[in-house]
Amino acid sequence: MSDKTASALLADISKRRDDLVALTQDLIRIPTLNPPGRNYLEICEYLAERLGRAGFTVDLIRAEGAWGDSAAYPRWNLVARHEGGAPGDCVHFNSHHDVVETGHGWTRDPFGAAVEGDRIYGRGSCDMKGGLAASIIAAEAFIATHPVYHGAIEISATADEESGGFGGVAYLAEQGWFAPERVQHVIIPEPLHKDRICLGHRGVWWAEIETKGRIAHGSMPFLGDSAVRHMGAVLAEMEATLFPLLATKRTEMPVIPEGARQSTLNINSIHGGEAEQEAGYTGMPAPCVPDRCRIVIDRRYLIEEDLAEVKREITRLMETVKAARPSFEYEIRDMFEVRPTMTDKDAPIVRTTARAIEKVLGQQAGYVVSPGTYDQKHIDRIGRLKNCIAYGPGILDLAHQPDEWIGIQDMEDSAKVMALVLAELLAG
Repeated sequence: MSDKTASALLADISKRRDDLVALTQDLIRIPTLNPPGRNYLEICEYLAERLGRAGFTVDLIRAEGAWGDSAAYPRWNLVARHEGGAPGDCVHFNSHHDVVETGHGWTRDPFGAAVEGDRIYGRGSCDMKGGLAASIIAAEAFIATHPVYHGAIEISATADEESGGFGGVAYLAEQGWFAPERVQHVIIPEPLHKDRICLGHRGVWWAEIETKGRIAHGSMPFLGDSAVRHMGAVLAEMEATLFPLLATKRTEMPVIPEGARQSTLNINSIHGGEAEQEAGYTGMPAPCVPDRCRIVIDRRYLIEEDLAEVKREITRLMETVKAARPSFEYEIRDMFEVRPTMTDKDAPIVRTTARAIEKVLGQQAGYVVSPGTYDQKHIDRIGRLKNCIAYGPGILDLAHQPDEWIGIQDMEDSAKVMALVLAELLAG
C-alpha cells in the first residue's frame, strides 16, 4: 500500500470523528446489562440497520439453549459480513455488546454518554463499546476508500462475554462461525491501550467449595456442628499456606498489571446458614446452627501451570483441614474452567497490527497478556483459530469502574490502526 493511499484512508477516518463519537454514544445509551441480559436484541437491531446501510449482509443469531438464554432474556448476537469482490482472507472484528452492572459511586448518568473534553462517559464506554464503534468506523472507511478489495470483512457484536461468553462467542464458535476455513484473522477490540497488542490471557478455574455441618438450636450449639466454623478453618488455611504458595508462582507471559504475573485466587462469595430474606422482611432470623456453608473461588493460573495440579492444591488443602477437624466434611464442585492461551508474536495478525501501530502512533507496539479471560478463549479452543489478538482503545483499569470513560482520540487512533490492518491484509 502506497503512502498516498494510506494517507487518504487515515484522513477519511479523521473526517468521521463526529460519527465515531455519535455511534459510541448511541451504543452506550442502550443499557445491555448482564446479568440478566437486557436489551440484547435492541443493540443487535441497531447495529444491523447501521451495517446494512454500509453494504454488509447481516445475521442475527440467538444462542438458543446456551447458558443464560431464556424466553425472558434471549441471548442475541450479530454477525455482519462485507465481501470485497475478489478472493482473499476474512478479517473479523469481534466485540461483546454486554456490560456489567453500574454499581455505586457514579457522578454522571451511567447511560447518558456525556462528552466532556476528550472523554465519553458511561457504562461500557471503555469495555467495550468504544472499541466496537472504532472497528465499525475503520471498516466503513476502508470500504469507502477501497470499494473493491480481496477477501471479506466481518464485524460481530456478541453476548455474555462478561459472564463467560457461552451465549455469545462460544455458541458461534460451536456453530462454525469462527472456523479457520471461513475466518483467517480476528481482532477483539478490548481496552488494552491503543499502543499494545494483547496476545492472550491467563487460565481460570471457578469452583464452589461447601463445608457441611449439622443443624441444631442456636442456644445449644454443642448439639450441632457449625459449617461456618469449618469454613473459617478453610479460610485460615488458605491464608496460612495457599496464598503464600501462589505468590511464588511467576510467569514468563507478559501479563499486565505486574501483580497478575503470579497465580492468584479470589474468594468471590461466601454464604452460610439461613438464606437471606427478601428485601423488606422485618423479622429476625431463626436461631439455628448453620449446617451448610459455601464459597465460590476464582483461581487464575499461568500457562506454565497444569490445571490438574491447580485442582489438587485445593484438595490437599481441604484434606489438611479435615485431618485437624474430626467431624469435617466437604465437597468441591467444578463450575467452569478455561485454559491459558497466547498467540505467537510471529502470527500474521500480530505482525500486521504492530506495523500499523508504528505507522499511526510513531512507536513500536507493546505486547501484553490479559490478567482475566476474554472471548479469545473460545475462538482458540472451540473455533480452532490461533491467529487472534485483542487490540483496542481504552484503559483496562477503567473497566467495571464508576465514571468509566473512553478517550475520543484513542478511539480515532485505534480505528486508524484497524483500518491499516485491513489495507495490508486485504488491499495488497
